[in-house]
Amino acid sequence: MVFGLTAFRRNRVLRKARIDEKEWTRVVNRFAFLRCLSSEERERLRRWVILFLHDKQLVAAGGVELTDRVRLSIAAQACILVLNLDIDWLRGWEEVIVYPDEFIPKGEFRDEAGVVHSELAPASGESWEGGPVVLSWADVQWRDESLGYNVVIHEFAHKLDQLEGESDGCPPLHRGMRRREWARAFHEAYDDFCARVDGGEDTDIDPYAAENPSEFFAVMSESFFLLPRVVREEYPGVYAQLCLFYRQDPAARSKE
Repeated sequence: MVFGLTAFRRNRVLRKARIDEKEWTRVVNRFAFLRCLSSEERERLRRWVILFLHDKQLVAAGGVELTDRVRLSIAAQACILVLNLDIDWLRGWEEVIVYPDEFIPKGEFRDEAGVVHSELAPASGESWEGGPVVLSWADVQWRDESLGYNVVIHEFAHKLDQLEGESDGCPPLHRGMRRREWARAFHEAYDDFCARVDGGEDTDIDPYAAENPSEFFAVMSESFFLLPRVVREEYPGVYAQLCLFYRQDPAARSKE
């Protein structure tokens, strides 16, 4: 596995790798949250993308064609989360399954009464604990960042959340970060956001964040990269914690 490789072996992968440079430039320029990266950040992202594509198996489903554009688009958006961390944060699983459009998950869930239901609603993405990420290519290409919607960032944020087991809205924190401060910032923001959604407010942040604390973390991660100034203004405590966790400050980087 690439994620367990020494620096020497990683460098060997990077030296041998070949990617379509024109397609890479198109992918980076397609998304505002990638387009505003510095040249140094772009180069670091490119390295993580190469290692990601070396380690992960992208699997076509439903007739989708896994072109260079598909592979690079998914990898670049996934790796923005670990830009200033390490690719090892995306360890512990192997596959990314790509459908052309929304798909029907084959999962089941148990309600509060103990009744088991089959999940039949179409989905644009899924992240299975210890298993693959499943994505809709139509949603991967979504470009209207003003809605704060990004299925790749969302599902890969779940992967970070799952590093210590079941998703609970708190990924493994870095040394120097305090779980109590994370919990206070997120719990207060979650309660406030749920109240706003329940009150019928039209929020800039996707109301799906009110589903549960795990989805709140994933949606806030989307907004952190796509609508950073909104998150910073509405929930400064959450924004500060995400800056510490991702080791990035998208509001300072963004020119919009």
